[in-house]
Amino acid sequence: MTATVHLICGSTGAGKTTYAMTLAGRDGALRLSIDEWMTTLFGPDQPDPIRFAWMMERIDRCEAQMWALAEQEAAFGRPVVIDCGLTRAAHRAKWADLAAGAGLLVRLHHLDVPVAERWLRVERRNAERGPTFKMEVDRGMFDFVEALWEPPCPDEMARLNGVRVTA
Repeated sequence: MTATVHLICGSTGAGKTTYAMTLAGRDGALRLSIDEWMTTLFGPDQPDPIRFAWMMERIDRCEAQMWALAEQEAAFGRPVVIDCGLTRAAHRAKWADLAAGAGLLVRLHHLDVPVAERWLRVERRNAERGPTFKMEVDRGMFDFVEALWEPPCPDEMARLNGVRVTA
């Protein structure tokens, strides 16, 4: 049986981690979440203010290790859920290409939530500091990521067996 690599994408506050947890639990999948890796491995060393280059270098290292684990699990037929933002089309293509190169199926899950709703969710997460809270996201950081966000186009959704998930 060929395993599926589930790619979860959406902008800040879309509910990616919550969705990934639910999907992994339902499918018995390995869930790999970049926020957990980054806060555990590098959170105490994080510069203040955060430097983009510093962060990206560490994200790249984490993603390489995440893929190594994903590929091992998928080789045994276990589905994998990748929760690492996937803000840009090129980032999603990178993960999809890794999966395809390993002979695995890919399914893109696009969490499509209006920006106003996402900001309310972020404010609530910041205040409540519940199970998906890893770091405080202020409005500046939210807007920075929002400017980078590239929603999947119809061709990408078709190519990656995409499913659109709404609020």
